[in-house]
Amino acid sequence: MATRPSLFTRGLSSLSQSTDANSPSVSSPAEQRDDAKRNFLKTMRPLPTQHYWNVYFDGQAKEQKPNDDSAYQVSLEQLGTQIESVQDFWRYANNTPVEQIKSKESIYLFKSGFRPVWEDRRNVLGGSWSFRVPKSNGKEFWTRVQLLAIGEKLQEALEEGDQICGVGLSVRFNSHIVSIWHRDASKQKSIDGILQAVLDDLPPELTPKSDESYFYKKHSDHKEFNPPPELKAVLDSRKKAQEAAAAQENANVTVTPAVAE
Repeated sequence: MATRPSLFTRGLSSLSQSTDANSPSVSSPAEQRDDAKRNFLKTMRPLPTQHYWNVYFDGQAKEQKPNDDSAYQVSLEQLGTQIESVQDFWRYANNTPVEQIKSKESIYLFKSGFRPVWEDRRNVLGGSWSFRVPKSNGKEFWTRVQLLAIGEKLQEALEEGDQICGVGLSVRFNSHIVSIWHRDASKQKSIDGILQAVLDDLPPELTPKSDESYFYKKHSDHKEFNPPPELKAVLDSRKKAQEAAAAQENANVTVTPAVAE
């Protein structure tokens, strides 16, 4: 059990000390309240997040070759320490100069155990929503999406069995691309739920003007997607299972014969 915080007092060795003429002067009630408040705030426990989160920076090394996944992973750099509380998040957010991130560079906030790589074992069957945001609104949009992630609002929007992996911000010439990754791209309710959760949270000045400014894509649909052989086998197996299920569903559809007049 946590111990009660002791009160700071000015010029007194203890609360029970005598207050005769030879004793040090007693601080005023206002000063004692001020001391108590400061001491209490110092002993408050941080508000923990439900999951631990890590921050990654992608500098997109110039020597990286197309379709070279190993080179891409090397260019990822994990920044700082793990985010375990709301206080940790704001410490990171308030000290990250988003406006200084250069074109084609990216920053990611991902759950512990996930990495912002399409071919990662936990991401390979997933996909992401991407929102193209004017640079003037990019930082605020990015902050709101991160808060939706660590506050579990995005997770609540998913179909059962699915999971949010993380969120990212990529800088382009005249815009920011804010992305939201989840594990299972076969769950349409998750795809729809993520979009609705974001749109519901945005104030009018940040709401996309048209649906052309956001889109969804499976990781496996990117032309640069290059999974290792063992994961490619998993994808092929899943694709065959989905095709077989679709064929079976079509076979079970009964056609009602036309009734002669």
